[in-house]
Amino acid sequence: MAKPEFWKNNKRYYDLKSYWRNLFGCTVHKLQIDAGFTCPNRDGRVASGGCIYCDGRGSKFRQQGPLPSVAEQIISGKKYYKPSASKFVAYFQTFTNTYAPVAKLRELYNEALSQEDVIGLSIGTRPDCLGPDVVELLADYARKYHIWVELGLQSIHDKTLKFINRGHNYQQFLDATNALCGKGLNICVHIIIGLPGENDKDVRTTAKALADLPVNGIKIHSLLALDGTAMGEMYKKGSISMISKEKYVSLTADVLEVLPPRMVIQRLTADGYRDIFLAPAWAGNKLDVLNAIGKELESRDSYQGKHYIKDTK
Repeated sequence: MAKPEFWKNNKRYYDLKSYWRNLFGCTVHKLQIDAGFTCPNRDGRVASGGCIYCDGRGSKFRQQGPLPSVAEQIISGKKYYKPSASKFVAYFQTFTNTYAPVAKLRELYNEALSQEDVIGLSIGTRPDCLGPDVVELLADYARKYHIWVELGLQSIHDKTLKFINRGHNYQQFLDATNALCGKGLNICVHIIIGLPGENDKDVRTTAKALADLPVNGIKIHSLLALDGTAMGEMYKKGSISMISKEKYVSLTADVLEVLPPRMVIQRLTADGYRDIFLAPAWAGNKLDVLNAIGKELESRDSYQGKHYIKDTK
């Protein structure tokens, strides 16, 4: 296997743990934060109800009552990791974490970065919530800190984006990516495999498109049917079917093969939501899915980037 030396892992793809160890020389962990945001496709600005697969409850903190402060969530999160984890990245995860005035964003981000051993931020957001003032703020942080901007995309196909109620199109994603690149920021894109109406070619086309963009990382998720969501209702009525484990594993390997070797693979499967999880049953065992992806790549004698062709246009 022609695995790049810089991976320094026993996997056939460049995982986030290896990337951070290469960059900082130590173990780095993400600390998940719910800062109380909502989304423009949830509050009526561009749509209502949110994405059809999204659980609108927010984090466990939000479900339990008043949200603890950002600092309190970071202190609590640190307790879950061994002393060997010497550095942390504050992950603003729940809903759209740039959907507020810049003054409010600065207050929340500064609170996170003021905590001991927090070396940066990972900010989950949408392509349509990155105005020039927000991009400027993030670029300012990137001059001193390690900053990731995680863009929910899910698919490059507008028909799919409309069906799942994203409230934005692919061109808006391209515009956001162009606005972010060249400013010292790391861009991570989320995609979902198994979306209704998409075939294998659609998934591969999404992967190839991202491979040609200035994207530094990717999260790949399987579609989940969750109770209480529009997608969950479709599943219970039998109007949609869920992707099989075998197909998901095969398509994930296809995606990895066309991505650049230096693109950081931040996630290869979705998990959580055990109290409202409906399907597919196989997705409930994260380790089993990861092992299956590794075995699929091994059986192909393949690896991330094997079929990557850099666009020279």
